Amino acid sequence: MISQGTIIANSSAPGSAAISVIRLSGEESIKIVNSFFKPKNNVKLIDAKSHTVNFGILNDGKKQIDEVLVSVFKSPKSYTGENLVEISCHGSNYIQEKILKLFIENNVSLAKPGEFTLRAFLNKKLDLTQAEAVADLIKSDSEAAHEIALNQMRGGYSKEIKNLRSQLLNFASLIELELDFSEEDVEFADRNELHNLLDKIEVKLKELIDSFSYGGAIKNGVPVAIIGKPNSGKSSLLNKLLNENKAIVSDTPGTTRDLIEDTLTIRGIQFRFIDTAGLRKSTDKIESIGISRAIEVAKKAKIILYLIEVNECDIDSIEEDFKTFSTEKVIIIPIFSKVDLKNKNEGNGIFCKNNVKILGVDLSRSIQISIFDDLTIKNLKEQLFKKTSNLKSSPNSTIVSNVRHYSSMRDSLKSIKNIKKSIKKGVSGDLLSVDIKEALNSLGEITGEITNDEVLGNIFKNFCIGK
Repeated sequence: MISQGTIIANSSAPGSAAISVIRLSGEESIKIVNSFFKPKNNVKLIDAKSHTVNFGILNDGKKQIDEVLVSVFKSPKSYTGENLVEISCHGSNYIQEKILKLFIENNVSLAKPGEFTLRAFLNKKLDLTQAEAVADLIKSDSEAAHEIALNQMRGGYSKEIKNLRSQLLNFASLIELELDFSEEDVEFADRNELHNLLDKIEVKLKELIDSFSYGGAIKNGVPVAIIGKPNSGKSSLLNKLLNENKAIVSDTPGTTRDLIEDTLTIRGIQFRFIDTAGLRKSTDKIESIGISRAIEVAKKAKIILYLIEVNECDIDSIEEDFKTFSTEKVIIIPIFSKVDLKNKNEGNGIFCKNNVKILGVDLSRSIQISIFDDLTIKNLKEQLFKKTSNLKSSPNSTIVSNVRHYSSMRDSLKSIKNIKKSIKKGVSGDLLSVDIKEALNSLGEITGEITNDEVLGNIFKNFCIGK
């Protein structure tokens, strides 16, 4: 077990509350708290059983600070793998500061962001993917994000990655052994078995890499760009979805010039809706900047809601718009807006809706909406949920939502492909060994079996203090 002194932090949110939890971890943590704690049952903390809650008085040696509950978790069966104490006190700022000051003055250090979880990782209570999932779980803002983080914290794909890496490590050992007997021209590592293992690793990595499109969007909120011509109802739609007057609505074309963004959770999935400037040719410098930003947002979005006013449908102009932002990775949902007006002034909307495809987008399958008809808005939300669910590679697949994991998996896949090429070419064992080591390093970086202080620093600096 790794010991690095005793640390302390307030694990509750900043500010006053009914109850606050202050946590200490380190070999001496129970002994230190015991020095200032008077239990009501006369059982000292150092004699208390692990995973017990003890009621008593916390004092600074001279006077009482607060009546508290002290939870004791003894090494190695604690979150950090060290002796750990949690003090539940009344949540006044004064009491919290008084307790923190008391222990800091008695050889306890203030914990850095994520230091409790870092100790859990260093003491092998969690692997690195599980440790990162702890931060994702705390930050999860939707049911879907919560489920992904919880699955990862329970082991997710890390167990399978470790198992595959372990098998590859066995082959690496056999190939190293071959090098020791190079003069005798023996082969301990069966190349066919190695190739079969590489196939298994490749299939798994591809599955996980493909899931990132969905996982990354869920973790950060699915970006949905609201795009269309001026006065097509973009700002009105945003306001209706959010149920508030977030964007200015006007009959004057070009009112929206900057990006307006807000979030909405639909059936457990968080969406980031971005209202944009109307697409048209403009000589106005500021409006032109807004139009450029709209196009950039559309290119980065997962979903584009392209609004077409029901009585204003110019096929050539729509196709020109699609060409500016259409990619294989973006889902374009064509929407005919203001359908409540179509009977008053029948325009080209009916023609536009029938049997027209633009860059693979079928306008005949467009959604019709009116901000005055809640059922049409409900239908739009349902379609957004379905389209997002379709981003999953398979319904029950494990989801990758961490960009570091995604990057390491791409590197791992590249290394695996290099090994397969080397086997096919019949390269010597020493060169094959180099390729395998690269793959082992990349796979090890995912779970933290291979890491360095810089990587750990970058990961844990984004944690909240006290976790």
